[in-house]
Parts: sequence; C-alpha cells; structure tokens
Amino acid sequence: MATLAFVLTGCALDKSAAGRNALQPIAADILISGGMVYTGDRRHQGSVADVAVRGDKIVFVGRASPEAVNPEQILDATGLIVAPGFIDPHTHADGDLFSNKPERRLNANYLTQGVTTAFVGNDGGGSSDVNAQKEMVAKASIGTNVAFLVGHGAIREQVIGLADRAPTPDELARMKKLVAKAMCEGAFGFSAGLYYTPQNFATTDEVVALAQEAAKRGGYYDTHIRDESSYSIGLLGAIKEALEIGRRSGAPTHISHIKALGADVWGASGDVVALVEAAQAGGQKVTADQYPWLASGTRISNALLPSWALDGGLKAARERFADNAILQKVKIEMTENLRRRGGAETILITRTLGGEKTYENKTLKEIAEILKVNPVDAAIVILQNGDAQIASFNMTETDVEAFMKRPWVMTGSDGSGGHPRKYGTFPHKFARYVTDKHILNISEYIYRSAGLAAESFGLDKRGFLRKDYAADIVIFDPEKFQAKADYAHPELLSEGVIHLLVNGKIAIRNGQITNVFAGNVLVPTTMDDEIDCKM
Repeated sequence: MATLAFVLTGCALDKSAAGRNALQPIAADILISGGMVYTGDRRHQGSVADVAVRGDKIVFVGRASPEAVNPEQILDATGLIVAPGFIDPHTHADGDLFSNKPERRLNANYLTQGVTTAFVGNDGGGSSDVNAQKEMVAKASIGTNVAFLVGHGAIREQVIGLADRAPTPDELARMKKLVAKAMCEGAFGFSAGLYYTPQNFATTDEVVALAQEAAKRGGYYDTHIRDESSYSIGLLGAIKEALEIGRRSGAPTHISHIKALGADVWGASGDVVALVEAAQAGGQKVTADQYPWLASGTRISNALLPSWALDGGLKAARERFADNAILQKVKIEMTENLRRRGGAETILITRTLGGEKTYENKTLKEIAEILKVNPVDAAIVILQNGDAQIASFNMTETDVEAFMKRPWVMTGSDGSGGHPRKYGTFPHKFARYVTDKHILNISEYIYRSAGLAAESFGLDKRGFLRKDYAADIVIFDPEKFQAKADYAHPELLSEGVIHLLVNGKIAIRNGQITNVFAGNVLVPTTMDDEIDCKM
C-alpha cells in the first residue's frame, strides 16, 4: 500500500501541543493522483491535485505529499481532467435500467460519457408507482444512479385514457393524488410533455393543479413545452405558459431540451432568453437543459401528424385514414408540418417501428423517390405499417450557442434510440463547444454537466468534488474525449473516459468498462413527511 501526506489547508492535523504538527494519516480505498482537478464550482479553473475516496465518499481533495494518505490503490490521473460525475437531467433510460438484461442495466452508453446519475420519467412518461421502480432496482442492480420523475402523460392515460377531453372533478382529484403519492415515494418532480398525446389535450389549469402537488413536497416542474416551433401556440407562447405554470403552482420550472425548432422560429433564442431572465429577475426559479445537436429526435407521427388526428392514439389515426375526406385534411396539415421542419430532405429515418427496415438511414425525400410518391404520402405509408424514429435537422448553430451560453442552461441528452445524443451528448459538447469553438470554458462545461443539476434539483452532496460528498467521479482525457456515435451509427460508445467512479466503485478503469453495477436510487431530502405525505 502507498502512503502519502497532504499539504493543504484543512488537512488532518493533531491540534494538541505535543503533536501540533503531526500528520494524521487518512485511510483511503482509492487515491486519484496528480490530475487537473475541477471541483465543479463554476469559478474554479482547475488545479493539479489529488482526490481520496473511502467507501462511497470523498474524504480529501487537495495537493498531497508523500506520507500520510494511506490508499489501497492509486489511479494515476496525470494529464487527465478529474471532475464530478456528470448528471443527466433528461434521459429515456427507463427501458434500459429496468431491463431483465444486465448489459442494458449497466447503462454503458452513459457511463462512457462520464454520466453517473440519470433522471428518468421525463416528457410526462414517469410512472406514479415510484416504489415499484425502486423495488425493481433493488432486485436487479444498475450501472448508474437513477432519480425519478412522475409524469403527467402516464397519469392522464391511467385516469382518462387517450381522449381529447378535460378531466372531471373526480378524475382531477385522482390525478392529483397520484402525483402526491409518487412525490411521497421519492420522485424529485412532476414532468409533462405538452406537445405529446394525450398531454396536449390538457389545459394550463390542469397542469397547474398537478404541478402544485409536486411543489407542496419540494418538487419541481419539468416540461417539454407545448410548442417549440409554430405548431399551436408558438415557441414564445409555450415559454410563457411554462413560466405561468411555475409561477401559479409555486414549483421551480425546468424547460427540457430548450431550442428554436424550425424555420419559423429560427433566431427566436434571444426572445426566449429575455422571457426566462425576466421571470428570474422577478424571483422565479427557472432552469433548462439542452442537447448540443442540430437535429432533434422524435417519431414521425409526433413530427408530422396533426394533434387532433392522434385523439385516441396512432391506432385511431390509422382508422381515420380510411375516410378519404379526413385523410386529405390530414395530408394538408402534414404538408405544413413538414414545411415547418425544413422539408423532406431534413427528416432522416433512423429506425422503423414495425415497418420496412430498408427505409432506415434514408431521408423522407429518398423514401418518397423510391416509392414514386410525394413525401407526405411516403410518411403515410410508414404510418400505415407502424411508425419510425427520426432525426429532424431543424435547428441553427446560432440558436444552439445562444442558449448554451446562458448560466441557467445545463447539459441533457434526451437520450432516445436512433439519435447519437443517447451515446454521445456530453463528449460531443466538450469536443465541439469547449475544445473547438470555445463557447464554454472547461469550468463552465463541468458545472453545467454536474453541479447546476445537483443544485437545481436537490441532489444531496453530489455534483461537486468536496469532502463528504458522494464519490461519483469522472477522469477523462481532454484530447480524446469525444463522441463516436453519429446519425448513421447512433449506438457507438464514446471515447476518452479513462476512469469512472460511481459511489466509490470503479465502473471504468483504463478506458475499459469493469461491469461493476454501482448505481443507487436517489431520493430527495426536501419532503416533509409529517405534513405533506399523509395520504
């Protein structure tokens, strides 16, 4: 075993007269030695230092000299960046973390990005049965930490179904009770996806009533806003609605994957920023996350079908196609939606869902040419046989960078199949926007990837490299940290993470995944069990 001593303020010294200068060795399981340490604080520019870990906690951060830290093993971090493990506030990793396949539960696509904590249940998809999810994790271990959100869509479908109507007073009471139950079982907040069926049928008042239940229990409101383009109320109208919901409910507001989607709203980032920062100046807590890609990812049904056609779901939409008059109306609106997204050449089919596999990695324009029909008819063919995941190239670099520069915007992958963001968001942002374009410096990048999320959502003692904090630590090579995934090959693991600790256990060593399942369920510490959780 190696023995080291430290020479920084805060070292363990014997304060007695006889031993005033005697070093008291710190016992450690792991010493991360000689790296460029970024503590996660936004103003800390990094310094060569050492980090000692014992069990699942950090026990020392500072510069060591060779006598009195006594580690079982040393990880040499010379030439590498040492940072708090990254926290992704918006994933769709539920299916992986709850899989019966260990290789999926390992969550390797996030580990190799340096992510140690993943939020699930975004876009309104989070189950109200948080206890059941916690039990699943307890029975089958996972590779990353997980934090739960309870979802508007899951609750609305459970109580009302997919119908386009308002809840009755009794149904709303049931929905509120389900939100409260999930919060009391450990959800961090209430998520909504007001662009998606059936949530798009909800009024602002309905969402406020449900968000209040989260706010009462210390939770936040996480929203895929109603319109990121010009589909319904427009981008600015949707931002105003999100801020109104936060203000009226009392819940801190978090805007998911903030963007200006489509030609109709290109350049609107400045107006969005002004609205958010005016709300912040008035005392409202507002944050956002962003993925650093110019293409969004969704299903072709969500991108092109009008919302009224999805009343009752995609099955009901297909039944409507049989009525030629309705089909022609659908096609007219689909044509406009396709224009909003920049045309058929901007829609890349990344994965077919129940349809023709030969369409994958082709644009909608190319598929239309193969079928010898117009692009909208080609989309109808796809929808008649299933659905498809798409990458939709509909954002500008100017807007992406404008949002990225704001101090309240953190990194989030919105990781879904068929898009490289699930496998490469964090390293892609570093390589392109820190190393190449210098939009952010390293300290800003790390804070936006860890500490900002921890502070915003109440993750206790995570997101920073500090004594007594959880030992979630990423050690990466700044010259090699990059995404390998692209739109044609969206499931390639990223490179450049040399070592990774999750709760003090080594999940990646020397660039190799160790297959250690060290993730925990994280729960908030802000709940008042005595008052708010009497069901």
